[in-house]
Amino acid sequence: MRYPPALVINLDHNATTPLHPSVRDALVEVLQRPGLGNPSSTHGLGRSCREVVEAARRALAGALDAIPLGVTFTSGGTEADNLALLGGSAALQTAGKPHGVATSRTEHPAVVSAAEALAARGTPVVWIPVAADGSISPDSVARVVKEHPEIGLVSVAAANHELGNIHPVAAIAAAVRETREGVLVHTDAVQAFGKVPVRFAEWGVDLLSVSAHKIYGPTGIGALIHHTHLKLGPRSFGGSQERGRRVGTENWMGAHGFGVAASLVDEGLAQIEALAVHRDALAAAVTAAGGRIHGMPMLANTLNFGFDSAPGELMCMNLDLEGIAASTGSACSAGSLEPSKVLLGLGMPPQRAAEAVRVSMGRFTTAADVAAFAGMLPTLVERVRKAHQRASS
Repeated sequence: MRYPPALVINLDHNATTPLHPSVRDALVEVLQRPGLGNPSSTHGLGRSCREVVEAARRALAGALDAIPLGVTFTSGGTEADNLALLGGSAALQTAGKPHGVATSRTEHPAVVSAAEALAARGTPVVWIPVAADGSISPDSVARVVKEHPEIGLVSVAAANHELGNIHPVAAIAAAVRETREGVLVHTDAVQAFGKVPVRFAEWGVDLLSVSAHKIYGPTGIGALIHHTHLKLGPRSFGGSQERGRRVGTENWMGAHGFGVAASLVDEGLAQIEALAVHRDALAAAVTAAGGRIHGMPMLANTLNFGFDSAPGELMCMNLDLEGIAASTGSACSAGSLEPSKVLLGLGMPPQRAAEAVRVSMGRFTTAADVAAFAGMLPTLVERVRKAHQRASS
C-alpha cells in the first residue's frame, strides 16, 4: 500500500495559516506565568489575565484603525459574521427600524447561512447580484438598497475566500450611505486581513469581522469590530463579558496570540509583492496546461482554477498524495458533495464548478514550492482525467 508522503508544500493558507514563531513563543511565555485566573475575577489572578485581554484588544484595534471599545472577541470569524448579521438585524428590529439583510451568494458560508437562517425566521433577505467574474459593484448594492426599503443591513466581503476578488468596500459603504441613511454595513474581512490594508474607520463600515488563524495566530479566536454605540442582539446568554455582546469566559490565551499576530500584520504586508509573483506564476502554469482561471485573482496569495473533465476533489486528493495541500474551496464546506456555492453564484454550470481547485499561499511559501506544483501539474491533470474517465465508464 502506498502511503502519502509527509506534507512538504502548503498551498491552502486560506483555510488556516501556520502559527507564527513569534506568536508561538508569546503563547508559551504567557502560559508559563505563575498563577492563571479568570479575566472576570476581581482578584489579582483575574486582573493579570484581564490585562492580557485588554492588551490584545488594543493591539487588534491599532492594527485595524479602530478603537479598543469597538472590539468584541468571538470564537472565530464564523461567530463574528453570525453576530454581525443576526445581532445587527435583531438590534434594528428592536429599535423599530428596517432589519432586512442584503448580501450575495458568493459570501462565506458563515454569512450566507446566517442570511438563510434569518430568511427562515421571516426576516427579509435580498441577494445582491454578482458579475460573472465575481465582482460586486457599489452601484448594484446601492440599487438593492434603493429598491428594497426593508433592508437595514448590507454585508459584502472585503475579499472573496475562494476567488481572491477584492471588493471596493469603502465605495460600497459610501454608496449605501448616499442612498439611505441608517443602513448598517458589514464586511467580512477574514481573508483580507493580513493580505491588504484593512481600515475600519477609513472604510466607513459599521461592522467588520476578522479571525486570528488567518493571520498566523491561534485557532478559536476572532473578533467583530464595530461602532461602540451599536447594541447588537447577543447570540448567547449568561454573564456580562464583552459588554454583553458575547458572553462567556474570555479566551484570554487566544486573545493574547491574536494581539501578537495582529502586531505582525504589517510585516506580512511587506511580502505581498513576492506573493503576487508566485500567484502569477501559478496562473501561467495553469493556463499553459490548458486550464481556466475563475474570478479575478486580486489577492496576492489566491488562485482559483479548473480543468475540463478533472473534478476538483480528485485533483486535491492526488495533490495530497504528492505532498501538496490544496482545496476545492472554503474549509467550512469541506466534505460537501455539492459544487462550490461561490462558483454556482457566478452562474457557472455545476459540472464546471465541481472542477474548481483553490490554491492559497502564505508568507513562508517559496518559489521552489510554486515551481514544484507547476512542474507536476500537466501530469497530474492527465492522471486525474484518466481516473475520472474510468470511474465514469
